[in-house]
Amino acid sequence: MARTAIRRGLSQPLRWQLARLVAERTETSTAKTLVLEIDDWAGHVPGQHVDVRLTAEDGYSTQLSYSIASAPDGNQIELTIQLLQDGEVSPFLVQDFGLDDRIEVRGPIGGWFVLDPADDVPAVLVGGGSGVVPLMSMVRAYRTAATKSPMSLIYSVRSPDDVLFGGELDDQSPGLAFDVIYTRRAPEGTQRPVGRLMRSDISEQQTAQDRAYVCGPTGFVEAAAHLLVEIGYNERHIRTERFGPSGG
Repeated sequence: MARTAIRRGLSQPLRWQLARLVAERTETSTAKTLVLEIDDWAGHVPGQHVDVRLTAEDGYSTQLSYSIASAPDGNQIELTIQLLQDGEVSPFLVQDFGLDDRIEVRGPIGGWFVLDPADDVPAVLVGGGSGVVPLMSMVRAYRTAATKSPMSLIYSVRSPDDVLFGGELDDQSPGLAFDVIYTRRAPEGTQRPVGRLMRSDISEQQTAQDRAYVCGPTGFVEAAAHLLVEIGYNERHIRTERFGPSGG
């Protein structure tokens, strides 16, 4: 299914489909996870994304891309949406979109920033803020995969109030390690000083022969990729996905 999803996403024209909201979870005061059911879903690979389109009654339409947070799971996908107060799409999805409501989605999209756990490749995942979303898809798929090469997630976030998927980050499964780095405010008792990602945060996680995935704001991605190269990672082993200001 994984490789089929990539081939279909790259070789065939994508079409808009209706997705129905079947469940939702609050992640933080400004972020929510939406569980969408799509009747004819092609399946996806961890790291892929979808386009979401909203159309008003007067015909005005706007769309935005969102990473898939869930592991492949039949005809359902999960999108974790961070509210942007001046956005066009996220305020509706976080505040107004209700159970059984429908939106248009198109996907899955992407064939580069993907990780198929069946490949059995050790990997380090580095996420900044909501850049952790596609990485969580990789983590969730890893938990159910038969292969168990080491995987580690380094998650840089402003404060404990901004942590997405908090409950899951406590589940240290065999071969899977989490490390949350706080840049503005840390929980009481945290040993690492508050601050941006440093070389020492990564160097002991994996070897330079492993594959790395980095996702987050442009500045974060560039800094993290630079640290990985300093440590000894081959640039060809580093896959990045970045985002900047948008109409979200």
